Amino acid sequence: MVKDFTLEKMTEGLTRVLAILLVILMAAMVLDVTWQIVTRFIMKNPSSFTEELAGFLLVWIGLLGSSYALYTKAHLGIDIISSRVSGVRKLVIEIGVYIIIIVFSLFVMLIGGLRLMTIAFQLNQVSPSLGIPIGYVYVVLPLTGIILIYYSIYFIIMAFKKDKITEPAKSVSAVD
Repeated sequence: MVKDFTLEKMTEGLTRVLAILLVILMAAMVLDVTWQIVTRFIMKNPSSFTEELAGFLLVWIGLLGSSYALYTKAHLGIDIISSRVSGVRKLVIEIGVYIIIIVFSLFVMLIGGLRLMTIAFQLNQVSPSLGIPIGYVYVVLPLTGIILIYYSIYFIIMAFKKDKITEPAKSVSAVD
């Protein structure tokens, strides 16, 4: 028997995977920074890779976290204007915001990120302490762009389906 596969279920699955990935990245960052503190202050011999790894993890957490924040509507400022209006005007403003996010994500995050990643791989740029190709660090740019575009399209579809932007289970408003 084939299970009912809907856009909502796909979005919930993506969000669940994204949340788990963010928890793993945060845990890795906490362990990394803790190890740095231990080696620096207790062992008096600072680890050479922890600072660089913490920076890379911070980039990944910040960018992927922005996707999660878009889904939970926790981005400061996105709902400031739309919260002051209602009805069709609110719908138009919210859809306009999502279209702007799509355009930005497409050109800056996806296309620009792919170019940056490709150039880094072509130039064989390697991180000094970890020795990994920098292109792997930049993979998060197009990945985040795809997720931001997906969530924006999802909210636009939901707006047309239900005549309003569907609120996720854990909505956070910047205005509240």
